[in-house]
Amino acid sequence: MRIATWNVNSIRTRFGRVVDWLVREDIDVLAMQEIKCRPDQFPVEAFEQAGYQLEIHGLNQWNGVAFASRHEMTDVARGFTDMPGFGAPIKGQEDVQGVGPNGLPLEARALGVTVGDLRLWSLYVPNGRALGDPHLEYKLNWLNALRRDTAAWLEEDPDLPLALMGDWNIAPLDSDMGDPSFTLGSSTHVSPEERAVFASFAPHVEDVVRPIVPEGYTFWDYKAGRFPKDEGMRIDFIMGSRAFADAVTGAAIDRDERKGDAPSDHVPVICDIDPTLLGDTFEDEYDRPMVF
Repeated sequence: MRIATWNVNSIRTRFGRVVDWLVREDIDVLAMQEIKCRPDQFPVEAFEQAGYQLEIHGLNQWNGVAFASRHEMTDVARGFTDMPGFGAPIKGQEDVQGVGPNGLPLEARALGVTVGDLRLWSLYVPNGRALGDPHLEYKLNWLNALRRDTAAWLEEDPDLPLALMGDWNIAPLDSDMGDPSFTLGSSTHVSPEERAVFASFAPHVEDVVRPIVPEGYTFWDYKAGRFPKDEGMRIDFIMGSRAFADAVTGAAIDRDERKGDAPSDHVPVICDIDPTLLGDTFEDEYDRPMVF
């Protein structure tokens, strides 16, 4: 079974490319970020014709997360329990947007689904914008809330195969930052505070791709020829619980998807799961030869 995450940077612009990739790479479940549209604007038909069901959480032309899956998705959650909000309400979306525990409007940044035994989250972590910006405080609060909820989920069910997937907007190691416009101590994505909160997830989830693919970036800015010069960042991750990590048999960062016509500035991150290591639900329903 192949699980992937991809910040698609506008699904309406790139749905043909995304669907072609899903079929070509034999992906079972894809978590998407920055879909930048409402559900009624999402190009549903192209995915359904390719055999994928969808769950979509988008409020306007910013942010937005979604799942495409060949298998049934249940227990759908738009946002996690303690997720804080930010900014002003989106006009016309007040009835579906809601507010966070801090009293501010919720953004479309988190979507949870259950597929078989797997609990999967598509996450678009706030950018932070700049050191000292209120958006950075929001980012840190958002991540701390996610960590608390993650700890609670795994305390309730220590054997839960859980994956937090998406664009974390943090380069946790020096080797993950190759963009010279970001500087340690004076830039977001590499600040000590952001790296500390990323590291604080370690008791609960771990990067399941890095042990298999220790090097490689997942994002290259469109500006200044960053991709040809390989001045990128590793900021997209699949963070799995112990039960999830134990079932991972392969992983990849698909760098080639940054090439060609109108690519996203991010590329897909993939992991292969052995369904027989996840219990009877997967062993019975999804037992098929894996392709990697």
